[in-house]
Amino acid sequence: MKREIEKILEEKTLVIDKMIERYIPRKYNRNSLIFTLGPPRYEYNVEAINKGIADPVWEFLDRGGKRWRPNLFLLVCEALGVEPEKLLDFAIIPEVIHNGTLMIDDVEDASEIRRGKPCTYKLFGLDIAINTGNVMYYLPLLALIKNKDKLLMEKQNRIYEIYLQEMIRLSFGQAMDIAWHKGLAKANEKQYLQMCIYKTGTLARMAAKMAAVLAGASDNTVERMGRFAETIAVAFQIQDDVLDLVGKKFAEKKGGLGQDITEGKRSLMIIHTLEKAEPEDKKKLLEILSAHTTDQKMRYEAISIIKKYGSIRYAEEFAKSMIEEGWKEIDKLLQPSDAKEKLRAFAHYLVERKI
Repeated sequence: MKREIEKILEEKTLVIDKMIERYIPRKYNRNSLIFTLGPPRYEYNVEAINKGIADPVWEFLDRGGKRWRPNLFLLVCEALGVEPEKLLDFAIIPEVIHNGTLMIDDVEDASEIRRGKPCTYKLFGLDIAINTGNVMYYLPLLALIKNKDKLLMEKQNRIYEIYLQEMIRLSFGQAMDIAWHKGLAKANEKQYLQMCIYKTGTLARMAAKMAAVLAGASDNTVERMGRFAETIAVAFQIQDDVLDLVGKKFAEKKGGLGQDITEGKRSLMIIHTLEKAEPEDKKKLLEILSAHTTDQKMRYEAISIIKKYGSIRYAEEFAKSMIEEGWKEIDKLLQPSDAKEKLRAFAHYLVERKI
């Protein structure tokens, strides 16, 4: 089933990117700008818009990415008995937003590398990167605006409500994460998990809840599908953090093992280590995190302290248990089907991947 999930991700990525192009063209022209903005009162500067939006958007999207959020959207649709192709336009909403958040994250974290290449702000400048990241929060909503005649007003309102609530949560989750890695506040395990639910869980929850609403599911089903999605998203984030420390292939695309150490990130493993470590090890780890060092030897020293207290193994087991917990949320909710089995395999894939 793992190979089947990988095949789905590969095949759907092309379809999803083509759908994104419908709403965010690789190159704008007058017609596509009228589609996006309406007729100009004076005159568009098409070249400026392409240089300032289309070029950085597609330079970033063409780097790849797992596209797992729109695939989650489509799998939820299928598991709820709706042909996913009929709702493909809406699957792009959480994906475009996600890539916008990455662009902004890289500015906020002063990151160097994203998906094996210099971060967008390094290539295009801070101003363009910030503006492009922000516009990616809103552009995919064109899928709703342009298809409103196909949706009941009740569904439209519910989708907008989900979007607004989740975007608020996203920013609050990011605020917590920033405050921690800047040393402005301390975090315990429960607070870390709540941050993840807001920061990483938000767009998965948005994808699943929107899919369930559009599939005509009950309010109870919408909420439970959302809870399942946020749970597997947190597990996905924990696995991402594990791979940052021990996944060599994964780390190659980020510029080496321990990029989260440089950022000073308070991951589940860091929190666990700080709770378990002897005073000397705790002091040393905090010093390295506070230094925001790019020295690989210091990163390795931090990783060795984390390993010493079994924190990586702890995080791996925690993520796996979350997947099982998440599945219980919807197991009895969904009727037996091939789509249901694919959804379960998909959830497990997110924490078993090595890249």
